[in-house]
Amino acid sequence: MAKKITGIIRLQLPAGAANPAPPVGPALGAQGVNIMAFCKDFNARTKEQAGLIIPVVISVYQDKSFSFILKSPPASTLLKKAANIASGSKTPNREKVGKVTKKQLLEIAQLKMKDLNTPQSRSGLAHDCRHRPSDGHSRRRLNFSGETRHGQNHQTL
Repeated sequence: MAKKITGIIRLQLPAGAANPAPPVGPALGAQGVNIMAFCKDFNARTKEQAGLIIPVVISVYQDKSFSFILKSPPASTLLKKAANIASGSKTPNREKVGKVTKKQLLEIAQLKMKDLNTPQSRSGLAHDCRHRPSDGHSRRRLNFSGETRHGQNHQTL
């Protein structure tokens, strides 16, 4: 017989650096989950992705055991890493703070593919490009021949 799920917890944690402090402790403690067991397991599974924020979905069962699913890092985090910037633009759509090549965008789309509901990387890439204006990302259209509409081989963040 399958275990009955009593709660689902969604968190975004730094890879390899989960600890019992907030937000992990209060979220898991309220459900009666062994906090240190989760932290050790999460840190072991994410140690190679250090420096990234990893979304995690934790299923808590009736006997207070748990299982969790790791998601891919948010697109904004991956774009900032690709552009080598610490934060997005303070004035989006006015001040551009970095550039990302189409090749980097395709790599990000491939990484995000397991969490997107599209089977094609072009659709995933277009989705990521359309939903980044708050990071100061320019909204030029990609034509998938390797260049943007304006003849440049990069996207501006």
